Amino acid sequence: MWLYLAALLGLYFLHRWYREQQAVQNLREKYVLITGCDSGFGHLLAKHLDMRGLRVLAACLSQQGAEQLKKATSERLQTVILDVTRTDSIAAATAWVKEQVGDKGLWGLVNNAGIIGSLAPNEWLTKDDFVKVLDVNLIGLIEVTLSVLPLVKQARGRVVNVASILGRLAFYGGGYCPSKYGVEAFSDSLRRELRPFGVKIAVVEPGYFRTVMTDTQHHLECLEESWRHARPEVKESYGQCYFDSLYKLTRESLLTKPSTNLYLVTDCMEHALTARHPRTRYSGGWDAQFLYIPLSYLPTALADWVLTWTWPRPAQAV
Repeated sequence: MWLYLAALLGLYFLHRWYREQQAVQNLREKYVLITGCDSGFGHLLAKHLDMRGLRVLAACLSQQGAEQLKKATSERLQTVILDVTRTDSIAAATAWVKEQVGDKGLWGLVNNAGIIGSLAPNEWLTKDDFVKVLDVNLIGLIEVTLSVLPLVKQARGRVVNVASILGRLAFYGGGYCPSKYGVEAFSDSLRRELRPFGVKIAVVEPGYFRTVMTDTQHHLECLEESWRHARPEVKESYGQCYFDSLYKLTRESLLTKPSTNLYLVTDCMEHALTARHPRTRYSGGWDAQFLYIPLSYLPTALADWVLTWTWPRPAQAV
């Protein structure tokens, strides 16, 4: 009996592998819009898709980022300045994209732009700390998607949303984890709504990688600032020893060697754009696949213990 089960399981994975190897035809005629191309995953994906011959429309936050990308790519790649927190910027970029794609529509949208913000206990933060991150990672992503969605439907194309493993497990306080949980929810609803139109939605969940967003000094400075501006009663309840221990723990965890192989993530994005049968979710990185994803399926009490057993104890803890 076990032999039959093993054979069926093997056939299932063989069939899945075969389906995922089938590629979309005429890729050189397809347009892909990528946000957040100044650095990191977006920058690397734009260069790689350009090498494959796709017509890349790279949205950068700064003119400097756009110029650097243009120098490293072919004449096919076009850039546009886009601030996903500004409606006027999104409207202007959408009009530009519409001019570029014409009657062909937009084959792919990759919502990659994002920030981390303050990673600190929620009680140390203000509403503005949350809003700043949500405006970029979630509200901006939604507005960009809704703006170009008619062009994606026209091409019966793809939307690839970059979430995070922290969209499954909230390790830290702050706006980053809620924003990525929101990306997961928005993607799920969008996938079901757009299935009748032939549009496919994929979510990419990267693990811990070395990018501009994971700069250690920046995160430590944000943690210090959050503690400095916390309300007096909050500081009293946690205590200075708690902050000192958390600062040390954060520094050590951030200095843990992250992966520098960004292709583990951009390959997922590329597959979601170019495969005839893309997955609905991709886990980018070995830590995501073999540590964090399994951890997210544990009973909540056990997962909570695993995630918090090294945390310091507040001064007024009961």
